[in-house]
Amino acid sequence: MTDLWDVLIGPFAEFVFMRRALVATLALAVSAAPLGVFLTLRRMSLLGDAISHAVLPGVAIGFMVSGLSLTAMALGGVVSGMLAAGLAGFISRFTSLKEDASLAAIYLVALALGVTMLSRQGTQLDLLHILFGSALGVDAQGLLLVVGVASVSVITLAALYRALVLETFDPVFLAASAARGWARRGWIWQQSFLMLVVINLVAGFQTLGTLMAVGLMMLPAVSARLWHESLSAQLLNASAQAALAGVAGLLLSYHLDTPSGPTIIGCAGALYAFSLLVSPGGWLPQVLKRPHRVG
Repeated sequence: MTDLWDVLIGPFAEFVFMRRALVATLALAVSAAPLGVFLTLRRMSLLGDAISHAVLPGVAIGFMVSGLSLTAMALGGVVSGMLAAGLAGFISRFTSLKEDASLAAIYLVALALGVTMLSRQGTQLDLLHILFGSALGVDAQGLLLVVGVASVSVITLAALYRALVLETFDPVFLAASAARGWARRGWIWQQSFLMLVVINLVAGFQTLGTLMAVGLMMLPAVSARLWHESLSAQLLNASAQAALAGVAGLLLSYHLDTPSGPTIIGCAGALYAFSLLVSPGGWLPQVLKRPHRVG
């Protein structure tokens, strides 16, 4: 029993930095994973990945102006992410390119630009910290940012829930209901949702880095779809998987002395692989459902 305590509870009970990392990771699990469910249902999975890379130039500019100032880097990341999302929409509207193609081009350019700026201005350690994060290095200011973003995100998502569900599953009905007060301006719901995605990815870069933040948003969401058909169950499952991956990743990172961000995403990937095998929508149940030939 003592050994189990030392492995599972001891690190959080003994060290303040572990408790901060735990709270930050759980807050991201509650706020980011449900957004990933909506992104997958709306076939916008690439958007999360693109924005997570697109925030990097803004973070780099904030770093160049104010050093490792969390406020400056977060503000730059939000502006950069929203500009990338808006630019992709503008390109798809006024050219023959579809939005997914323009997003792919934008996030590659943004990633290259951000890495170049960070390489010229900072050290290799600064670059690695911003790209891959450090959950175990979250300070009081970073924790306040993550928890604040998570609180705003959950409340806003609850307020937008009805409109987002309609826009996801029945956009024709939403358009036909445009004369009604809450559905009059559909673009407001779309932009508000994109803003939630951006601020969650920006909050996640402190813990998981700009390259890894999207993992806690998308991997549990994709995995949850294999387990449930109902939206409410997918939202709960995605948050639960993200929380489990966060706790397991922090413990493994502590005991094995591995980078916390990639370890957390690796645990989320392991849960996804498990879901692919044994979930109702996974490989094994599908094989067992196939009719077996006799003789």
